[in-house]
Amino acid sequence: MKSNLSLDISRPLRIAYFTGSMKPGQDGVTRVLYRLIDALKYRGIENVFYSTILPPLAERSTQMVLVPSISVPIYKEYRFAYPGREYFAAHLSAFRPDLIHINSPCTLGYAAVQFGQDYDIPVVATYHTHFPSYAEYYKIHILENLSWSYLRKLYNDCQRVYVPTRPIMDELKNHGINNLKYLPHGVDTNLFHPRFRSDNWKDQIGISRKFALLYVGRLVWEKNLRMLADAYQRLQARRSDLAFILIGEGPIRNQLQQLMPQAIFVGYQSGLDLSTAYASSDLFVFPSVTETFGNVILEAMASGLVPVCTNQGGARGIVRSGVTGLFTRPQDPQDLADTIDYLLNHPELRARLAQQSIHYAREQTWEQIFTDMFADYTSIIQNFKTMKNTRKVA
Repeated sequence: MKSNLSLDISRPLRIAYFTGSMKPGQDGVTRVLYRLIDALKYRGIENVFYSTILPPLAERSTQMVLVPSISVPIYKEYRFAYPGREYFAAHLSAFRPDLIHINSPCTLGYAAVQFGQDYDIPVVATYHTHFPSYAEYYKIHILENLSWSYLRKLYNDCQRVYVPTRPIMDELKNHGINNLKYLPHGVDTNLFHPRFRSDNWKDQIGISRKFALLYVGRLVWEKNLRMLADAYQRLQARRSDLAFILIGEGPIRNQLQQLMPQAIFVGYQSGLDLSTAYASSDLFVFPSVTETFGNVILEAMASGLVPVCTNQGGARGIVRSGVTGLFTRPQDPQDLADTIDYLLNHPELRARLAQQSIHYAREQTWEQIFTDMFADYTSIIQNFKTMKNTRKVA
């Protein structure tokens, strides 16, 4: 099926985005997308976002279209779009996009790729979520092979796949996914900055003079939080001058509270509250091995907080062990506890790593990242149009 959806790059670009959720602050993906919306507005790029979850109409900062969906059994806060494109095809055809950008390999992303193929519209994707790595946490090992097979087909039908860290990009290459381009995420260094440190913050949450060990993220098993709980228990038996603070929500919160009874569960935070928590803590502890990037790691670094991460997944593309943070061995809670203990006992090392983290984070600007992405959009559209015209002549 072909149509008269012609590409005209003499007018402002029109980009259609497809994503699982547009609920502000729901996860790292949505936080990136709302920064993207600001950049689109600034550059005058027309856009529309298709999603299964939208904020209230009054809170929408750009054009958004709700696609019918059903809830995901494991995570009630996420939803699967109904298969096919009948619920967005008419609207998307009227919008006449120059390019389609998918941000999730879900049913909605799949339908968008198929639409692009049928109507000769280039499609790009961002690899935000490392689904194959989830198989370990849900004991469904066949899921890993099925995931790679599905992702290989989906992403190889795209003209470009943006990958935020080089270790993940290497893994995708090894699994036969092509058209990859390294494009990291940035950080807002006005929002995340050491100046937000508060001398009263620890008193306010009831930990007084203790060291604050901070985790920020969704409370789900695939963030490797069993390892965090195990390290917590080892450290609690070793020293009484520290406290674990967990910021975020998720389906395993009650189970974690049972495993970490003296930890402080703050719930979801944003804005100044989150900035203050980062800047006022002493270490950032993030054991996840399933990240494609880890926005929270970069936010912690920009705030002057030294990250302790596992040496696997997206963290390896952000942290330089011994320079901007420290790595621990994956699935080794004793090593995580020992590394935390060592850093708390060596304040000079902690201060040096913090300064180098701040310097690194300040170089990761959203402005340059989006400039590179929009330039790539234009190149892809032009090349796609040239190939399309060549096919017509042939």
